[in-house]
Amino acid sequence: MARYTSADCRLCRREKCKLFLKGDRCYSEKCALTKRNKIPGQHADGRKKITEYGLQLREKQKTKRIYGLQEKQFHKYYEEAERMSGMTGATMLILLEQRLDNVVYRMGIGVSRSQARQFVNHGLITVNGKRVTIPAYQVKVGDVIGIKEKKANQVLFQELKQAKKPGNLPKWLEFVPSELQGKVIAAPTREDIDMNIQEHMIVELYSK
Repeated sequence: MARYTSADCRLCRREKCKLFLKGDRCYSEKCALTKRNKIPGQHADGRKKITEYGLQLREKQKTKRIYGLQEKQFHKYYEEAERMSGMTGATMLILLEQRLDNVVYRMGIGVSRSQARQFVNHGLITVNGKRVTIPAYQVKVGDVIGIKEKKANQVLFQELKQAKKPGNLPKWLEFVPSELQGKVIAAPTREDIDMNIQEHMIVELYSK
């Protein structure tokens, strides 16, 4: 599957909900979903009633787009969760939450998951003092996430250093802006994932 290169805001309109792909813009009046709350495309108004399969597909597409993954990547998380004990859907979401790029975003280091992924790809993020350039890296309890020392003097990170502690920081993470450093203090649970995702529908789709 080719990488998506069109406007991110079209994805929010297609899924009829905010996916928070554009950082602060998603919270402002400039949000495309606020300005044009309709499915993109000239035939959007004439679409037929959605089927059960269609609902399951939309839930999968929405979740996949929230985390910024391609189909093959996303399906691997389902397969891994299926091999593990516990509820497959909840386990899959927990694995997605433990991705390094998601943790960087949750800590407030990146304003969006795509920016957080870019930071990781460019070698700006360290785990336990060592540079990690793999966005899919699975963090563990006790891991310390920080900014590479040579890059910490960049304007973006200096502004972050002066900022307050993120108000929406999950309870399984901690972050100290003045030190540009955070820590995974617990393993995430399904209750910690505050997004409106019906993971059972994804499991039903992949189980067919």
